[in-house]
Amino acid sequence: MTVADPESLRDEGGYYLRIFQSSLNLIAHLLVGVVVGCTLLFVVTQGLPLALTQRHIVLCVIGYHLLMAEAILSLSNDNGWSSSMKLKDKRRAHTVMQVVGSLLALFGSFEKMYDKSTNFNTMHGIFGLIAVVFTSVSLVNGLASWYAYEWRKCCPGNVSKITHICFGSFAFIAASICLCYGFDKTWFRMWATEPFTYTLITFTALLTFIIIINPMINFYKKTSRFITK
Repeated sequence: MTVADPESLRDEGGYYLRIFQSSLNLIAHLLVGVVVGCTLLFVVTQGLPLALTQRHIVLCVIGYHLLMAEAILSLSNDNGWSSSMKLKDKRRAHTVMQVVGSLLALFGSFEKMYDKSTNFNTMHGIFGLIAVVFTSVSLVNGLASWYAYEWRKCCPGNVSKITHICFGSFAFIAASICLCYGFDKTWFRMWATEPFTYTLITFTALLTFIIIINPMINFYKKTSRFITK
């Protein structure tokens, strides 16, 4: 009778978990490509040069659901293009994409707010405002997180990192809900058809869930360590 080695069983379990996580990561990239690609295709089919509303869509979808989504994924050990990077290089890539993505999204949002006489009277506008607020706070808070070691005497490093994860996750979730309400608008439904509109909304919800898994795990770990200190 052969007795299984507990260590090998743990290794095998870890192997399957890594395969599962890598598969989720791949699915997230594919969903990002479909959602962003279809949104940009919709904009292009409306004609060139881009009108203000079309610019708003382009800047926000690239800012939030391309650059910020990839910025979050870049910190995962299972992320394909960043898995071979050193941690400091991952953080640099994360910072660059997060800053550029945030600025694009904020510019696209503020430009549309300035153009409208009445703002935040729809669910799309309300969640857009929530995304703008949390994105702005996350952008500033990210600086504190980046220099957490240098500022440790003024603010514990874990606090800045925990709050950065929290604010960034809320910003991305709010942006995704805002995008779903954008898909739900009549003029997009007429272009995409009802079944495909619901498909894109489902894809957006799924990619959001997959992308925030790793930040939520890190949030739980860092919070637990901070509380038990």
